[in-house]
Amino acid sequence: MTTTIAIIQMDIEFGDPETNRNNALPRIREAAENGAEIILLPELWTTGYDLERFDEIAEPLDGPTHKMMADLAEEYGVTVGGSVAEDDHGDYYNTFVAYNHERDMVLKYRKVHLFRLMNEEKFLHAGFHKGNFVVGNTLAAGVVCYDIRFPEWIRTHMLNGARGLFVVAEWPKPRVEHWRNLLISRAIENQCFIIACNRTGADKNNEFGGHSIVIDPWGNVAAEAGDGEEILYCEVDFSRVEAIREQIPIFQDRRPDLYE
Repeated sequence: MTTTIAIIQMDIEFGDPETNRNNALPRIREAAENGAEIILLPELWTTGYDLERFDEIAEPLDGPTHKMMADLAEEYGVTVGGSVAEDDHGDYYNTFVAYNHERDMVLKYRKVHLFRLMNEEKFLHAGFHKGNFVVGNTLAAGVVCYDIRFPEWIRTHMLNGARGLFVVAEWPKPRVEHWRNLLISRAIENQCFIIACNRTGADKNNEFGGHSIVIDPWGNVAAEAGDGEEILYCEVDFSRVEAIREQIPIFQDRRPDLYE
């Protein structure tokens, strides 16, 4: 059985949550009306990297962005996910959340690896928990942008049973080939599906690369966006993971006693 994925590759208005919610709303509706079962938005899709104003624009987990995502998930019977600026009583996080058709928050993953080139460590707290979650009947994992440069972190989620990796990002255009190559490598070495949403456009400091992508467990690109705004659709059959892992049994052949 396949699952229809929609990746919303969008530009983000710097530090303007209301405008970004308004821009995303018709795109989420369009994706749902076109049959998407899982809809993925980019990293910090309501704020961008306006970190200096997080004390003004970040929101708690019951804020308007979360209500909007839960409302749409319930209305269309889908799962909606993306990363948002979280305010936890004055502590700020880059938090990947997802809501299912029952309005349940099935994922709350606070970005673990903070990206110094964008000064995240100066404004944000790092998370301490894994991103495993259940979407439909599939155990998956959600991570954020820079996390994909840490293969041991991705493998940790796979050892906990994940069959798919959902990635949200604001990956800069000058390193977009790193984005593609890292994601393809993570797919091959973990024999899993990769569903990755990157933003497009620019803020005052960076231009972003787009190229949201879906990769199968053999490392084949199943669908890929360009560098502009678009909704990328793909059918994913998570049941393929088991057969591929049996064909080349890397998880059975690991030697963790030698890895420390």
